[in-house]
Amino acid sequence: MNTSQRLQQTINDMVDDHRGILAADESEPTIKKRFATINLESTEENRRAYRSLLLETPGLGDFISGVILFEETLGQKNAVGTLLAEVAWNQKIVPGIKVDKGTEKLVGSSGDLITKGLDGLADRLITYIEKGARFAKWREVYSITATNPTQLSLHANAEKLAHYAATCQELGVVPIVEPEVLMDGDHDIDRCEEVTEQVLYAVFKALLQYGVTLEHMILKPNMVLPGKDCRTADPDEIAEATIRVFRRAVPAAVPSINFLSGGQSPEEATVNLNTINQIGGPWQLSISYGRALQQPVLKAWQGNIENIEAAEIALLKRARLNSLARQGHYKPNLETD
Repeated sequence: MNTSQRLQQTINDMVDDHRGILAADESEPTIKKRFATINLESTEENRRAYRSLLLETPGLGDFISGVILFEETLGQKNAVGTLLAEVAWNQKIVPGIKVDKGTEKLVGSSGDLITKGLDGLADRLITYIEKGARFAKWREVYSITATNPTQLSLHANAEKLAHYAATCQELGVVPIVEPEVLMDGDHDIDRCEEVTEQVLYAVFKALLQYGVTLEHMILKPNMVLPGKDCRTADPDEIAEATIRVFRRAVPAAVPSINFLSGGQSPEEATVNLNTINQIGGPWQLSISYGRALQQPVLKAWQGNIENIEAAEIALLKRARLNSLARQGHYKPNLETD
């Protein structure tokens, strides 16, 4: 199988009309914060046990097609000694890996950030492939203020994403391209729409310049939302603004748009996804949710082995409801089933 065929096979295994991606790639500081909400210490064993719980949930593969893992998780095994990447694939959930190294200040641009991690990326990818990873994920973030993001930020962040994506495809790894316009701030939805459109134009211009094959990538963007200090928009407004931007800026060749939840509650993320799918477009419109899938799981689990079944039920419920939302069939009354 050549590189192009490997890329297409991964897309075939990950992209359909009812499943989505579970983001379980929290860095050590982030998972520590998540565990703190249930008063659980973030030890390697607790992280292993939690991620084993997620991937061993019976039936999860009916609703989840891929899982983004943290580097540590690729080397971990479940209680009977099976690598967690293999545990995922046993349910036909494709294992992937977060490859960026977090953000730093963008020199020459006050208030903007840029992501680290290109140094040695190809060598790391080869190691990840050997451990079972078939796709990767890289995130760039954009803050909205009166002056941000700057033109420098739009250009520099797009260059990073394109360089990363081209490196992945060269090695037969499908890149998830994640340009996240943050919810922080008091801007209204029209300002988020404007910035999201600018970001996506810059990203796809760079992807084409780097020769990235659009059919062999997945886009992981934000929904178009008001800033969290502004107001709450109804799902119809969010869906219309989001689809309007994507129709302008995202080529139809991209097979799937997998939204990040970006600080929305689990229920908000599901109902907004549902309304977006009721409008639709030339792409699959799916999820790559982290907290919006995991928050109920952590609450049910509490780090207690006796609560594993309840935690699995909580995960399966949210995955099933988002699967219905993928098809525009979600109803709020299903939350109480």
